[in-house]
Amino acid sequence: MKDVDDFILSLIRNPAFSDKVNDIEVECGNSLYQPTLDRYIAGEDVPFAEVRKVWRNTTQPMCGTSGFFEELFPLVRAINQKAAPGKRLRVLAGDPPIDWDQVKSAQDISKFADRDATIASVMENEVLSKHHRALMLFGIFHLMHGAGVGAGNAVTIYEKDYPNVTFVIGDLGSFDTNLPALSSSSFAGWPVPSIAPAKGTWLGALGLSHFYPPTVWTDKDCNVYNEFPKNEQKPMADLVDAFLYLGPQDLRLTEPMPADIALDVDYMTELLRRETLAGMPAARTLKEFDHQIVSGAESPVFVVPKLEDPKAFFPFIKQNCIDRKAAAVASLNHRNSE
Repeated sequence: MKDVDDFILSLIRNPAFSDKVNDIEVECGNSLYQPTLDRYIAGEDVPFAEVRKVWRNTTQPMCGTSGFFEELFPLVRAINQKAAPGKRLRVLAGDPPIDWDQVKSAQDISKFADRDATIASVMENEVLSKHHRALMLFGIFHLMHGAGVGAGNAVTIYEKDYPNVTFVIGDLGSFDTNLPALSSSSFAGWPVPSIAPAKGTWLGALGLSHFYPPTVWTDKDCNVYNEFPKNEQKPMADLVDAFLYLGPQDLRLTEPMPADIALDVDYMTELLRRETLAGMPAARTLKEFDHQIVSGAESPVFVVPKLEDPKAFFPFIKQNCIDRKAAAVASLNHRNSE
């Protein structure tokens, strides 16, 4: 979402930002490389090819093909070089510490599937326990209050010990799209950008289904569902604190893939390997992937994607859940044997 990218970069460049914020925790950051990231953000001489492993080697393929993160990390580094010591920002990697050099199967990937636990742990250990303030850049389903399954999403996990400290701002998803005319938009008179409170408003009174398609999740017995969990079937005002509006929903722009990523044959080949291991629907060859990139340039305006029938992925999701449970039991048995 290029509009969101631009808003965040503008926010971080604002001189007042570092007066209020200590840390930025990102979803597109492999915590395995946190020491490298710290040295780079602090201004040390770290080769870019090394630090970009932070966002290229996460559990989420989209992170490595995003031009936003190629700009975000160098931007924070540049800001720190001009800032007083007490005003320097730290960037925290919130994704599990997966080492793709050691990943040879879907079972290897499944060990790192509990991403919310890692996000919450980083927040607790590096931000909240130190009485810091952080900007969290994550998909909204990691952030909504009281949401998620099992132990809950990241915010729900750490709010058990740190209640009422997180202000969650959500986007508008697919709400108010495909209108016959922009003048009929519910937001026609809103300034751009706008941050609108959710509590006590007509927008906050709407349910989650007005904004997003149902999620796919598993219960404790690895049964797979394609619906919102019961704890998410509530007004949006109970899940988020505010909404971010960046202009007409039908005129949002997608983020183009930079040429340096698309033309990196070694990395593109590795991404295809990872997606194949994970059982994700992906291009079968680099030529096919290149064709998708070129053809996608014809339509830079964001369109809510029509998702494939999620039931086709139920067997993989169920097996992934079973593998995670087995890995957790094996790890527990190993610790007990020691």
